[in-house]
Amino acid sequence: MPEETHISFEEPLRALVPITLEEMDSVKLMNRIDTKYLTDEATLLGILSDAAAAGYRVLVAEDARISPYDSVYFDTDGLKMFSDHHNRRLCRQKVRTRAYVNSGDAYLEIKRKNNKGRTRKKRTGIPIGELPDFRSDEAACRYLAAHSDFEAGQLQPTLETLFERITLVNPAMTERLTIDTRLRFRNIRTGLETSLLDAVIIELKQDGHAASPMKRILLNHRVKPARISKYCIAVTLTDPSAKSNRFKVKVRQIEKTINHKITVV
Repeated sequence: MPEETHISFEEPLRALVPITLEEMDSVKLMNRIDTKYLTDEATLLGILSDAAAAGYRVLVAEDARISPYDSVYFDTDGLKMFSDHHNRRLCRQKVRTRAYVNSGDAYLEIKRKNNKGRTRKKRTGIPIGELPDFRSDEAACRYLAAHSDFEAGQLQPTLETLFERITLVNPAMTERLTIDTRLRFRNIRTGLETSLLDAVIIELKQDGHAASPMKRILLNHRVKPARISKYCIAVTLTDPSAKSNRFKVKVRQIEKTINHKITVV
C-alpha cells in the first residue's frame, strides 16, 4: 500500500480531561441508542476542539489517549454473516476475535442484532496468540456454540481489521463516543488489502432519554448519520466474488467524504 499521511490528534486530545476505564464503566447506559457517523480527519480536529469546550472527557488506557485495535472476523465458506447484513436480515450475527494492542488483552466476541435494532455483545477472554484463529481452543469453541448459531467448524478466518480508537464521554456520563481512524483491512481469503485513508467512523452511544451535546456538535460540523459496517465495507472492497451491490453505495459515500478514490492491492 502507498504511504499515507495522517493528522496527529495527540495534541488536541490533551485539551480534554482524562477519564479512566473504571470511571467510564461505572455508568451503564440504559435504553441505549447507537448512531454511526462518517467524516474525515480534518473535520475531526474541529469536533475534538468543540468537545473539549463542552467538557467532554477522553478515555486514557495504558497511559494512552489513542488505542490501537486488531480484529479478525470469522464467517462461513459462503459468507453467511456478510450476506445476512447485505440482504437486510434483521436478526443477524458477527463473530470476531479482538486484541487491545496496548494492554495485550484479547477476546472472542459474538455480536447479535435483533429485529428491534438492538445489538448485544458477549465476549470471553482468549490468549492473544489465538487472535488469528481461536478454533483450537475448546473453551472458546464451547462459548461460541452457547452464544451463537454457529459451531467453530462452520467458520474460518475471513478478514483482519486494524484501526486506532479515541473514546470520549460527556460530562453527565449519559453518552459515549468512539472515534475510529486509520482503518486498514486485510482479506485473509483473497490476500487483498486496502485502507479508508483519512476517513473517520464515529459511533455515538447515548441514553435514549438524555439530551446529546455531541449531536449538536456533529450537526454544526455538517456530519450526518451513516449506516456503515467496517466488516461489510472491507469485504466489499477486498472480495470481488462477494455479492455486495448495496454496500458499493457506501463505498462511494466514503470516497465522496474523503474526496479520494480507495485503492486495493
